[in-house]
Amino acid sequence: MPWRQWILACAVACVAAAAAATGFRPAGPRVYLWAWETATDLRGVDGSRAGVAFLAGSLLLRADDVIPRPRLQPLRVADRTTLIAVVRIDLDPRGRPSFSVDQQDEASDLLVGFARRHPEASAVQVDFDAPISGRVFYAGLLARLRRALPTSTALSMTALASWCQGDPWIVSLPVDEAVPMLFRMGPDARHVRVGLQQGRDFALPLCRHSLGLSTDEPFAWRPAGRRVYLFNPRGWNDASALGALSEYGQ
Repeated sequence: MPWRQWILACAVACVAAAAAATGFRPAGPRVYLWAWETATDLRGVDGSRAGVAFLAGSLLLRADDVIPRPRLQPLRVADRTTLIAVVRIDLDPRGRPSFSVDQQDEASDLLVGFARRHPEASAVQVDFDAPISGRVFYAGLLARLRRALPTSTALSMTALASWCQGDPWIVSLPVDEAVPMLFRMGPDARHVRVGLQQGRDFALPLCRHSLGLSTDEPFAWRPAGRRVYLFNPRGWNDASALGALSEYGQ
């Protein structure tokens, strides 16, 4: 292993051990609505019933470049709504990312910048379906973000369901929770669904705090006490949010 990667791996493991020692428990409401890049008005939803995890910005990785895009659509929520700032990372198929040290440095600076623009958020969540070749790169981003955030701000990540089962590479990452995405799972869908519905919980404790669900893919397996993040492909308004809360509220 190159010496830079070895140092990074050691740093990530140390930060992760410190995070694990805190005994993380989901704070705030048990249901969070993912507010993606659409105009969203949720002022009619009681902030004590639902939080909002809103897209704060995105990064596109292309060859050696990192292309940032801030949120462009308005977001309106009720007073005292708990907010989580989400940053999405995408790969441009027209130019395979290099995942170089320079690209990691640039992406880290932009990621930290997005987070710092939203001090009102109680947590930051990173959404990246990292390929195997990008895992060291991703671990470095999260380690740097964790160091830059206040200790009172939680760090969350979304996770492919397979990462929480037979591919536990995320166990040493410096995050407070990994949210298993139980929709748009592709070829793994049947295996994951059958296993969970037969009582086989996720192998990694890091994945047992929360669930990521979509309104158009019903998933009956919802253990009590876990935070639920809800995606709505049509976007949210007061009526759709209140209907979802009547079904998913715990």
